[in-house]
This record gives sequence, structure tokens and C-alpha cells, in this order.
Amino acid sequence: MPWSLRTTLFWDLILGVLGISAFLIHLGSDLWTVSQYVLSGHYLWAALVLTLLGLSSIALQVFSWVWLRTDPADLHSSQPSGRCLALLHLLQLGYLYRCMQGLRQGLLVWRQEVPSEFDLAYADFLSLDISMLRLFETFLEKTPQLTLVLAIVLQSGQTEYYQWASICTSFLGISWALLDYHRALRTCLPSKPVLGLGSSVIYFLWNLLLLWPRVLAVALFSALFPHYVTLHFLGLWLVLLFWVWVQGTNFMPDSWSEWLYRAMVATILYFAWFNVAEGRTRGRSIIHLVFLLSDSILMVVTWVMQSAWLPSGILLHILLPVGGISFLLGLVLRLVYYRWLHPSCRWEPAEVDGTRSLYCVELYQLPQNRRMVHLAQNFFPKAWDEAASPRGREVNGVL
Repeated sequence: MPWSLRTTLFWDLILGVLGISAFLIHLGSDLWTVSQYVLSGHYLWAALVLTLLGLSSIALQVFSWVWLRTDPADLHSSQPSGRCLALLHLLQLGYLYRCMQGLRQGLLVWRQEVPSEFDLAYADFLSLDISMLRLFETFLEKTPQLTLVLAIVLQSGQTEYYQWASICTSFLGISWALLDYHRALRTCLPSKPVLGLGSSVIYFLWNLLLLWPRVLAVALFSALFPHYVTLHFLGLWLVLLFWVWVQGTNFMPDSWSEWLYRAMVATILYFAWFNVAEGRTRGRSIIHLVFLLSDSILMVVTWVMQSAWLPSGILLHILLPVGGISFLLGLVLRLVYYRWLHPSCRWEPAEVDGTRSLYCVELYQLPQNRRMVHLAQNFFPKAWDEAASPRGREVNGVL
């Protein structure tokens, strides 16, 4: 095995271990926070954190189960029986099983002197699903919980040590999930360009800097109007759900799971940009940015006008300028990334079950994660060929 490939596989293993560790640490931090809320008599806060944890876990198990059931029957040769898998997902352990399965496959490939193309492709297949599930968990649990904790801090006027732990782990987990998702999408490209250190830092920073002002704005509004923030979320969520439906997503295997996916995407869009449709994305991303920015400004203006309701000691003159500077800096870094660091690729326009296949000879009859390939085609710039290649045919879900 070439030394560069062995090094890459080794770092993939390290990142996989760190990803599982971060998930478990954040879960422990959440349970610690819940216990502290219960001991201090804040039962509503504890119930809200547990609700976010429960909804996120159930959604992850459903997505994981649907994907496993629709994958080719002979693809996962070493996985447990259907009943055992169903029990794992029923016990809310499906995501952890996925992570362990990915680590095992990565370790298998790394230990081989000359890893087979199939084993390498299968390791990519598993890591792509894990990255997508991690992204879903981030915007269903980490981001809403971060907003909740910030709202509690603003409302109470003080920050406990366990709340600081929750805030820090949430911010790092959110940014890491976005970076890992982008890194995973790059493995779908025919040339598979490596996400370098500079590109990784800039991508990490602009996501963090743009997400922080949005979370702060929602937290400020929640601190003042805790009874109306749910109506605000549902109103915007329905608008975003309609927008996703209009774009005609085709990600899941059937209609009911597709609507579940659209609901998930609408939740992500409430906080950050997520592309789900083919074609040029600049116009859609600008519309989404202006929409979220206008909504955030309205919430902040409402908060400033009613800030006397909040406890004294909240640093208004620091929070708002920091949020504004963070947004502007994140926007600049985002423009820099997409102008000079975002890769382009060439895709083959052969239709395959509503998606398009890669023109890549060596991927013939190798496991191909069609779900993520479809998203990668939407995420990266495309130069369409004029004719389809017969080598792009798909057989039994495998290219």
C-alpha cells in the first residue's frame, strides 16, 4: 500500500474515533445538564432537553433503518440479521452501530497490505451514511439545544459550569459535523480532491461564524418570548418545507420517507444553508441568506426594544456587535472559499433512478452511495458531457 494512502486511512480512523467520542461526550453533557436542571427544580428545561434528544434519536434511527433496508441485499455481507438490526434501532443504537461498522471496515482496509478496490469503496459507502446521519443529528439536537441553553442563560442572567460545557460541545460538534459532511461529499467526486488544511480551516470558520449570529438571534427572541418562539419556528419551517418541496427533491426510496427528508432539510434551512436541488445554486443561496438575515434582524430589533425584560448584567453592547462582526467575517470567508477553494468536477449525464451516474471507469461494479452522490452533484459545480456512457449503468444498486 502506498504510504500516502496508508496515512490517509489512518487519519480517517482517528477522525472516526474522535467523531464517536464527541458524540458520546456531548450525550453525557446533555444528560448531566438534565440532571442539574432536575436537581435545581427546573423541570421544564430538563423536559425540553430530553425532548430534543428523543426526537433526534428517533429520526436518526428511522433514516438509518430505511437506508439499510433499501441498500442492495448482498452489499452488507457481515451485518446482523434483520431482526437484530431492527432491535438495535428500536433500542436507539442504530447510529452507534453504524459508527462501529464504519470503524471496523476502516480498520480492515488499513491493516491490508494491498486493500481491494471493493473494500475501499465500501468504507467510503459507510462513512458517507455516517456523515449524513451526523449532520441530521446536529441540526435536530445540537443546534436547537444550543439555542435553548443560550436562551436560558439570557433569561436567568447567569451561566452555570454545566451550561458552559454544553455550549462548547455543541458549537464544536456543529462545526465538525458540517466540515465532516463537506469532506465526505468530496469522496463522491471522480478525482476525490483532498480537503486540505487551509480549506478545512476556512470552511470550518465560515460555517461557525455564520451559524453563531443566527443561533444568537433565535436565542434572544426565545428569552423574551418563550411562548411565541414555537409559532415562529413552525411558521418559517412550513415556508421552508414548501420551498424544498417545490425544488423537487428525490433522495429517499419512497414518498413517505421523502417527506421525512424534506422536513429534515427544512429544519436545517431554519439555521443554515443546505442545497438539495440540481442547477446553479447561487440564486437560491442568496435568497435563503437574505431570508434568514431579514428574519434575524427582525428578532434582534424586537429584543432590543424589549431588552428591559431581561435581567441586568446581559452585555448588550458586546453581544450585538460581536454577532454582526461574526456574520460579516463569515460571509467574507464563505465568498473566499467558493471563489478559490471550492472544487469543480465532471459528471456523466446518464439518468440512474432519478440521479446521475459518475463517469469513472474504476468505479464499475463497486459500491456507490447513490444518496450522497446525488447530493454531491448538487453541491459541486458541474460540467455536463453531451452523451451518456454505457459504463454508467447501474446493476442492483451498485455501479
